[in-house]
Amino acid sequence: MGMSHSYPLALVVGSSGNLGGAIALALAQRGYAVGLHYYHSREKALALATQIEHMGQPALLASANLMEDDNITGLFEQVARWGYPLKVFVYAVGRFSGGTLLDTPREIWDSLFALNLRAAWLCARAAAPLMQAAGGVIIYLTDCGALRLWTSHAAYVLSKGALEHLTRLLAKTLAPNIRVNAVAPGMITPGVEMTSEAWAHLVERLPLKRSGTPEAVAQAVLSLIENDLVTGQILRVDSGYHLL
Repeated sequence: MGMSHSYPLALVVGSSGNLGGAIALALAQRGYAVGLHYYHSREKALALATQIEHMGQPALLASANLMEDDNITGLFEQVARWGYPLKVFVYAVGRFSGGTLLDTPREIWDSLFALNLRAAWLCARAAAPLMQAAGGVIIYLTDCGALRLWTSHAAYVLSKGALEHLTRLLAKTLAPNIRVNAVAPGMITPGVEMTSEAWAHLVERLPLKRSGTPEAVAQAVLSLIENDLVTGQILRVDSGYHLL
């Protein structure tokens, strides 16, 4: 389809995931051209691009391994070449792994912090110059358990907790032209090793007694983008999990 460079651009890193895909579709519905980052899941990204184009919005694909610094640099060089004004950057990727502080292998620790924190920082640092003149919004996805003492997932919660602190630091650093916020999703889908009974038990403990949806997370992202007085905030979309 023909593209008008008057469209504002929203880049969704991790668009081939369930949450990233829902966010990309919600942004397209709001009138954005959507940049769809993927790494291994090209077919999912292509299918999502087709959906967005059927909505009448431009969709642009970019592949990058976020564990490699030069890939991140190349990603944002490609974004600049697209010619659309970058207004929104969403970081919707993350790595999840179990392990206590006493038994987590060093390579697992390093990979969790590399993807959940370091790449998030490097992407924001690369996105900021593309946004600075006209302003923009950066949104991270963290986790409802980021501030919990999950001893069985120590490196994971430490990396996500640090991502929330990065959110606030960046909000102060990049103000006033760029706002930075985060969404902390709660229980969306059960893990592959969790039984339906165990999942139902966990959901029943929640104050709202229901699990979340990717669409609810996407709506929270939109609300943080569209309220121009909000920066440095973590919006918890977790059915009240943080109250437990």
